[in-house]
Amino acid sequence: MGEGSAGERIPVEGGARGLPAKVRETQWGLVLLALLVGCGAGAGAVVFRELITAFTHLLTGHGDYSAAGRDAHPRLPWLGPFFVLLVPAVAGLVYGPLVQRFAPEARGHGVPEVMFAVAQRGGRIAPQVAVVKSLASALTIGAGGSVGREGPIVQIGAALGSTLGRVARVAENRLRVLVACGAAGGIAATFNAPLAGVFFAMELILRDYTVESFGVVVLSSVTASVIGRAVFGSASFMSPPDFHVAHPVEYLLFALLGLLGALAGVGFTRALYTVEDVCDTLWRGPEWLRPAAGGLLLGGLLLALPQMYGVGYPVLQDAVNGRYVIGFLLLLLVGKILATSLTIGIGGSGGVFAPSLFMGAMLGSAFGAAAHQLAPSVTTSPGAYGLVGMGAVFAGAARAPITAVVILFELTGEYSIILPMMTAIVVAALVGRHLSDDTIYSLKLRRRGIDLDAAPADPRMTRRVGGVMDAVPEPLPATLALADASRLLALSEHGALPVLDGQGAYQGVVTARAVAEALADTESRTDTGRSPAAGGLAQMPTPLTTDMPLVDALHVLTSTDGTGVPVLDPERTVLSGWITHQAVLRALHAPEGALGAQV
Repeated sequence: MGEGSAGERIPVEGGARGLPAKVRETQWGLVLLALLVGCGAGAGAVVFRELITAFTHLLTGHGDYSAAGRDAHPRLPWLGPFFVLLVPAVAGLVYGPLVQRFAPEARGHGVPEVMFAVAQRGGRIAPQVAVVKSLASALTIGAGGSVGREGPIVQIGAALGSTLGRVARVAENRLRVLVACGAAGGIAATFNAPLAGVFFAMELILRDYTVESFGVVVLSSVTASVIGRAVFGSASFMSPPDFHVAHPVEYLLFALLGLLGALAGVGFTRALYTVEDVCDTLWRGPEWLRPAAGGLLLGGLLLALPQMYGVGYPVLQDAVNGRYVIGFLLLLLVGKILATSLTIGIGGSGGVFAPSLFMGAMLGSAFGAAAHQLAPSVTTSPGAYGLVGMGAVFAGAARAPITAVVILFELTGEYSIILPMMTAIVVAALVGRHLSDDTIYSLKLRRRGIDLDAAPADPRMTRRVGGVMDAVPEPLPATLALADASRLLALSEHGALPVLDGQGAYQGVVTARAVAEALADTESRTDTGRSPAAGGLAQMPTPLTTDMPLVDALHVLTSTDGTGVPVLDPERTVLSGWITHQAVLRALHAPEGALGAQV
């Protein structure tokens, strides 16, 4: 099979396949997809919260057992409070095999997996993650797992966004944005916090601010929030105490609380992964049985300290309202660190954002109560310190100060607390960065050898793709039968070839694996329907252009089937070349002067 000449230029059809192509490529198409993702994330958040409520009531007989003391299960009165010993183990027998069989990435707190998918997998998340994560996390929380619902809903919304984007066959840069739209929508709907959803997605998921991505993420967040408010109402998530700064010197106390919040946040991070390592070391049985076996330990902790059951928002509210003494607040702080770490360590599914808020409320309320006893004339109510502490601990653990400020403002609806909160959160974020290079989310990835911030050190990686690319391979007609396409792909050295329609317009790339799978599926069917043509399997890979640096091409090549990727002109209207692993290696091994003109 011959190769096209190096200067061959194949036009890219703007209206390929009618409406789907317009949805993929235009701004209004991205807006439409973002709105659909927002609707899906909002509905997913509603279903997820209802699942948690249903499982909690089924397994405990109460709406929220963390506020029930040591009450017995209404249908098992003869067990008294000892039924909580068995509840986490029983739930683990259900969600352990479910996660192990269908979606292992649904285990844990979820956000790092979404960050990794956006940074290094082009936004690709398996569609079954949304269903498995919903069930596993709802069972974990409903059965007493001391974790939050923000991590699961982020992963659920992100999986919905990724699935819709892949169905629409959008380019990878837009697929990442749709994943962020799903994450933002999930946060917005479940916490009634549309701004927080936006900044969570931009600061932690995309980690990038552009006009296009910010606008569509906002649309998705607003859409999901509207759906959430229609079901749950528009009231603030918490009822904060009255607050005012009694004296300017109080800002020094808020700064000190920020320092303590950083210590607590970093300490929580280290405890979380230390407990996870201990669980990995001690457990030698099948992975699907681990949540059930570990659930017995968690049940013992819940029996001793029932306030650790589930998310624990009623307990958090009571702490902020000043209903606990200092000693008990500190006990709840330590108990939450241990309970959350154990829940994640045994293979439970749930987030760490809500636990960090819980810890911050305990720390801040204890600090505020002590400060008020020592200097009552210059301090406000202890509950206000509890609210500030919530943001400080989260900022110390996640180092997302903008998200921390916005989400605490939306959760409380209390504007007067913004200045003290900003003071504590900035101090916590700066001290947290000094104490640890990683956040509670990025450390999970670094432990796997994944560095999201790694940058190429080799200056040769800044060379332009246009000076390194090869000629365009002989393309496949869109109407070509799969059997013929398979034969041509087998003869090609690339494992993937471009596809052109009848007018010669570029339609995407079809891989040898996709054709082989389609042929196998066709042979296994008993009906006599016609098999799809090559054009029906074409996918749009992440667009590379001639003016991009070589590092971008290498990143795309490592996450793409086949041994080559098409290269477009800077306007993305003409197929200009083909970049391969061999071309990148030639560029890296060539003398600096030989390719100097390509930089």
